Amino acid sequence: MPLLTLITNLDVTADQQTPLLSTLSTLVAQLLGKPQSYVMTILQDNQSMLMGGTDEPSAYLQLKSLGLPEDSTTGFSAALCDTITEQLGIPANRIYIEFSNPPRHLWGWDRGTFG
Repeated sequence: MPLLTLITNLDVTADQQTPLLSTLSTLVAQLLGKPQSYVMTILQDNQSMLMGGTDEPSAYLQLKSLGLPEDSTTGFSAALCDTITEQLGIPANRIYIEFSNPPRHLWGWDRGTFG
C-alpha cells in the first residue's frame, strides 16, 4: 500500500509522466522491500509553488506506507531526491519530503482496511 505523491511547479510533459511514475514506483518498491503491485504513484504537476520565496523548480513528495521504517528515512530521502534531480532537474535543496506511517486501521483498500 505504499503511496508516493509528487507535487511540483514544473510542467511535466505527457511523454514524461508515465516513465517518471514508473521509475518512482520501482524505486519505492525497492526501498520498502514491497511488491511493486502494491505501490501507487501520483503526479500533480504545474502547481503554484514558492520555496524560499522563489518560483524556481521545486517539489514536495509524500511517502506513506504501513510499517515505514523510520530509521531508513535519511537513505530514502537521498534516493528520492537523486531520482527527482535526475528525472526533472530539480536540485535536492528544492525538494521537501514528508514520510508517514499511518495506523493500519486508518488505511483502506478493497472495501476494508489493513487493520
